[in-house]
Amino acid sequence: MLDNMIRGTVCIEDIEIGMTRHLKKIVTDRDIEMFAEVSTDHNPVHLDEDYANETIFGGRIAHGMLTAGLISAVIGEQLPGHGTVYLGQTLKFLRPVRPGDQVTAQVEVIDIDLGRRQVRLNTYCLVDGKKVLEGEATVLAPSRKFD
Repeated sequence: MLDNMIRGTVCIEDIEIGMTRHLKKIVTDRDIEMFAEVSTDHNPVHLDEDYANETIFGGRIAHGMLTAGLISAVIGEQLPGHGTVYLGQTLKFLRPVRPGDQVTAQVEVIDIDLGRRQVRLNTYCLVDGKKVLEGEATVLAPSRKFD
């Protein structure tokens, strides 16, 4: 099987409809603070508990794109993995993610275009078994033919 992989990556030739990969991460205050710094999004709903308590969320929430970034991690590290290039991603945010929540980010292969090296993935994130984010990604997958 190692012959079919490049540096732990699943090559387009070995991807099958229905394949899934996931990761789990507890979102911390530090994650939110670092994301605010890197993105320059300092919206107080993410950083100021007093402010956030007065919003419809009743407390601080993580940046939606921080949660979406976990999908990117699954795609870039696991399926297809290193060498993958994002072509597009849709996102629908369904519920807030709060500091301390464990997020499960999952991707599932739903279509493969071998000739174009493109893979479509159903993408979603869960907290306590409930979807907090869903979408679809299209990526350019690595190939042994171009190694």
